[in-house]
Amino acid sequence: MHAMIKKILYALAALLVIIQFIKPARNQSAGPFPNDINTKFAMSDEVKTAMQIACYDCHSNNTEYPWYSNIQPVAWWLQNHVNDGKKHLNFSEFTTYTEKRQRKKLQEIEESVTEGWMPLESYTWIHKNAILTAEQKAAIKKWVTESLAQLPAAEPENRSDEQKKETR
Repeated sequence: MHAMIKKILYALAALLVIIQFIKPARNQSAGPFPNDINTKFAMSDEVKTAMQIACYDCHSNNTEYPWYSNIQPVAWWLQNHVNDGKKHLNFSEFTTYTEKRQRKKLQEIEESVTEGWMPLESYTWIHKNAILTAEQKAAIKKWVTESLAQLPAAEPENRSDEQKKETR
Protein backbone atom coordinates (compact mmCIF):
# COMPACT_ATOMS: atom_id res chain seq x y z
CA MET A 1 0.00 0.00 0.00
CA HIS A 2 2.79 2.43 0.93
CA ALA A 3 4.61 1.78 -2.36
CA MET A 4 1.42 2.52 -4.32
CA ILE A 5 0.99 5.91 -2.63
CA LYS A 6 4.62 6.71 -3.36
CA LYS A 7 4.13 5.91 -7.07
CA ILE A 8 1.02 8.09 -7.23
CA LEU A 9 2.88 11.00 -5.59
CA TYR A 10 5.81 10.62 -8.02
CA ALA A 11 3.40 10.57 -10.96
CA LEU A 12 1.62 13.70 -9.69
CA ALA A 13 4.95 15.47 -9.16
CA ALA A 14 6.06 14.53 -12.69
CA LEU A 15 2.75 15.75 -14.10
CA LEU A 16 3.11 19.05 -12.23
CA VAL A 17 6.60 19.54 -13.71
CA ILE A 18 5.46 18.63 -17.23
CA ILE A 19 2.51 21.03 -17.25
CA GLN A 20 4.85 23.91 -16.41
CA PHE A 21 5.96 23.82 -20.05
CA ILE A 22 2.40 24.24 -21.40
CA LYS A 23 1.68 27.94 -21.19
CA PRO A 24 -1.37 29.85 -22.44
CA ALA A 25 -0.94 32.83 -24.77
CA ARG A 26 -0.62 36.03 -22.78
CA ASN A 27 -2.94 38.99 -23.16
CA GLN A 28 -0.22 41.57 -23.67
CA SER A 29 -0.19 44.13 -26.45
CA ALA A 30 1.68 47.35 -26.87
CA GLY A 31 -0.62 50.33 -27.25
CA PRO A 32 -1.88 52.66 -28.35
CA PHE A 33 -5.29 51.13 -28.87
CA PRO A 34 -7.18 53.21 -31.45
CA ASN A 35 -10.55 51.74 -30.39
CA ASP A 36 -10.01 52.29 -26.67
CA ILE A 37 -12.89 53.71 -24.67
CA ASN A 38 -10.72 56.77 -23.90
CA THR A 39 -10.76 57.78 -27.57
CA LYS A 40 -14.50 58.39 -27.41
CA PHE A 41 -15.26 59.07 -23.75
CA ALA A 42 -12.59 61.14 -22.04
CA MET A 43 -11.79 60.07 -18.48
CA SER A 44 -10.45 62.16 -15.64
CA ASP A 45 -7.14 60.98 -14.22
CA GLU A 46 -9.00 59.65 -11.16
CA VAL A 47 -11.38 57.54 -13.26
CA LYS A 48 -8.63 56.37 -15.61
CA THR A 49 -6.41 55.26 -12.72
CA ALA A 50 -9.28 53.49 -10.92
CA MET A 51 -10.37 51.69 -14.08
CA GLN A 52 -6.82 50.65 -14.97
CA ILE A 53 -6.21 49.25 -11.49
CA ALA A 54 -9.61 47.60 -10.98
CA CYS A 55 -10.75 46.68 -14.50
CA TYR A 56 -8.15 46.67 -17.24
CA ASP A 57 -6.30 43.45 -16.32
CA CYS A 58 -9.36 41.42 -17.35
CA HIS A 59 -11.15 43.89 -19.63
CA SER A 60 -8.49 45.18 -22.03
CA ASN A 61 -5.89 43.95 -24.52
CA ASN A 62 -3.07 44.36 -22.03
CA THR A 63 -2.93 42.41 -18.78
CA GLU A 64 -0.26 43.01 -16.15
CA TYR A 65 0.54 39.51 -14.95
CA PRO A 66 1.67 38.79 -11.37
CA TRP A 67 4.60 36.46 -10.68
CA TYR A 68 2.34 33.51 -9.88
CA SER A 69 0.87 33.61 -13.39
CA ASN A 70 3.93 31.63 -14.48
CA ILE A 71 2.85 28.59 -12.45
CA GLN A 72 0.51 26.00 -13.92
CA PRO A 73 -2.39 25.39 -13.47
CA VAL A 74 -2.79 28.92 -12.05
CA ALA A 75 -1.86 30.48 -15.42
CA TRP A 76 -4.66 28.60 -17.16
CA TRP A 77 -7.17 29.70 -14.52
CA LEU A 78 -6.06 33.35 -14.82
CA GLN A 79 -6.13 33.29 -18.61
CA ASN A 80 -9.64 31.84 -18.54
CA HIS A 81 -10.72 34.80 -16.38
CA VAL A 82 -9.07 37.28 -18.75
CA ASN A 83 -10.62 35.68 -21.84
CA ASP A 84 -14.06 35.65 -20.19
CA GLY A 85 -13.69 39.26 -19.06
CA LYS A 86 -12.72 40.43 -22.54
CA LYS A 87 -15.63 38.50 -24.05
CA HIS A 88 -18.06 40.50 -21.90
CA LEU A 89 -16.33 43.89 -22.09
CA ASN A 90 -13.09 44.99 -23.73
CA PHE A 91 -12.13 48.61 -23.07
CA SER A 92 -9.41 48.39 -25.76
CA GLU A 93 -12.04 47.60 -28.43
CA PHE A 94 -14.95 49.62 -27.00
CA THR A 95 -15.49 51.95 -29.96
CA THR A 96 -16.01 48.97 -32.28
CA TYR A 97 -19.23 48.20 -30.39
CA THR A 98 -22.53 49.48 -31.74
CA GLU A 99 -23.89 52.54 -29.94
CA LYS A 100 -26.61 50.35 -28.44
CA ARG A 101 -23.99 47.98 -27.02
CA GLN A 102 -21.84 50.89 -25.81
CA ARG A 103 -24.87 52.24 -23.93
CA LYS A 104 -25.57 48.82 -22.40
CA LYS A 105 -21.94 48.32 -21.38
CA LEU A 106 -21.73 51.79 -19.81
CA GLN A 107 -24.89 51.04 -17.84
CA GLU A 108 -23.39 47.72 -16.74
CA ILE A 109 -20.24 49.52 -15.57
CA GLU A 110 -22.35 51.78 -13.38
CA GLU A 111 -24.38 48.82 -12.12
CA SER A 112 -21.28 46.77 -11.31
CA VAL A 113 -19.78 49.66 -9.35
CA THR A 114 -23.03 50.44 -7.53
CA GLU A 115 -23.77 46.83 -6.62
CA GLY A 116 -20.12 45.92 -6.01
CA TRP A 117 -19.93 42.77 -8.15
CA MET A 118 -16.89 44.08 -10.00
CA PRO A 119 -14.03 43.75 -9.62
CA LEU A 120 -14.43 40.10 -8.68
CA GLU A 121 -13.79 39.20 -5.07
CA SER A 122 -11.29 36.57 -6.23
CA TYR A 123 -9.32 39.41 -7.88
CA THR A 124 -9.43 41.77 -4.91
CA TRP A 125 -8.20 39.09 -2.49
CA ILE A 126 -4.74 39.54 -3.95
CA HIS A 127 -5.10 42.99 -5.57
CA LYS A 128 -6.21 45.02 -2.55
CA ASN A 129 -5.58 48.28 -4.44
CA ALA A 130 -8.35 47.25 -6.88
CA ILE A 131 -11.01 47.68 -4.20
CA LEU A 132 -12.77 50.88 -5.24
CA THR A 133 -13.23 53.64 -2.67
CA ALA A 134 -16.51 55.51 -2.32
CA GLU A 135 -14.88 58.50 -4.07
CA GLN A 136 -13.70 56.36 -6.99
CA LYS A 137 -17.15 54.80 -7.32
CA ALA A 138 -18.77 58.25 -7.35
CA ALA A 139 -16.28 59.46 -9.99
CA ILE A 140 -16.93 56.43 -12.20
CA LYS A 141 -20.71 56.86 -11.89
CA LYS A 142 -20.38 60.55 -12.84
CA TRP A 143 -18.19 59.61 -15.81
CA VAL A 144 -20.74 57.00 -16.94
CA THR A 145 -23.55 59.57 -16.77
CA GLU A 146 -21.49 62.06 -18.81
CA SER A 147 -20.53 59.36 -21.33
CA LEU A 148 -24.12 58.17 -21.77
CA ALA A 149 -25.13 61.77 -22.48
CA GLN A 150 -22.74 61.76 -25.47
CA LEU A 151 -24.58 58.86 -27.11
CA PRO A 152 -27.75 59.37 -29.14
CA ALA A 153 -30.94 58.72 -27.23
CA ALA A 154 -31.86 55.05 -27.11
CA GLU A 155 -34.87 53.98 -29.11
CA PRO A 156 -37.79 52.81 -26.99
CA GLU A 157 -37.79 49.02 -26.87
CA ASN A 158 -41.54 48.63 -27.29
CA ARG A 159 -41.62 50.05 -30.81
CA SER A 160 -42.41 47.63 -33.59
CA ASP A 161 -39.94 46.93 -36.38
CA GLU A 162 -42.20 48.85 -38.81
CA GLN A 163 -42.05 51.97 -36.63
CA LYS A 164 -38.25 51.71 -36.44
CA LYS A 165 -38.00 51.40 -40.25
CA GLU A 166 -40.18 54.49 -40.71
CA THR A 167 -37.80 56.65 -38.67
CA ARG A 168 -34.70 55.64 -40.66
